[in-house]
Amino acid sequence: MSALICVARIGAAHGVRGAVKLWTFTEDPFAVKRYGPLLSKDGKRQFELAQAREAKDHLVATFKGVATRDEAERLNGIELYVAREKLPATDEDEYYHADLIGLAAVTTDGGALGRVLAIHNFGAGDIIEIAPLKGATMLLPFTNAIVPEVDIAGGRVVIELPQEVEGEDPSPGRPGEGRDP
Repeated sequence: MSALICVARIGAAHGVRGAVKLWTFTEDPFAVKRYGPLLSKDGKRQFELAQAREAKDHLVATFKGVATRDEAERLNGIELYVAREKLPATDEDEYYHADLIGLAAVTTDGGALGRVLAIHNFGAGDIIEIAPLKGATMLLPFTNAIVPEVDIAGGRVVIELPQEVEGEDPSPGRPGEGRDP
């Protein structure tokens, strides 16, 4: 079976007729309707969207076979997945997070750094998390300047490590300690 990609998460029940809030992770929120049956993480349960309409920052959706609020409440928190091959191809310089996780991270001179652990977005752009061969986990901006090359076929990302992290004080000790005025 191909890799499963999380495309949505079912939220709280909405109303009394089996509708739920549906948080989608796709560029077009309604794309989840085009993928056919959605699967639970273990692939054992299928969910077929009957209807979906836009709400403020989510969809309000109903699933076939779910007609009551009690049935809808039991779905709260379930993540919905599709097989990777059902997703559309990406444009140049666009990547599915799942395709990046596990790739080798190397420096621009070819030195091994570690592996891509995750891609995060806390609202100010994507962050690439590298699990290094040694030392602490690195969180770096996922920009063309820091990640100039992504080679999915070759199984690697090239990282241009920043020379300096803004805000760091290169002197030892706390401010005012161990320095002449």
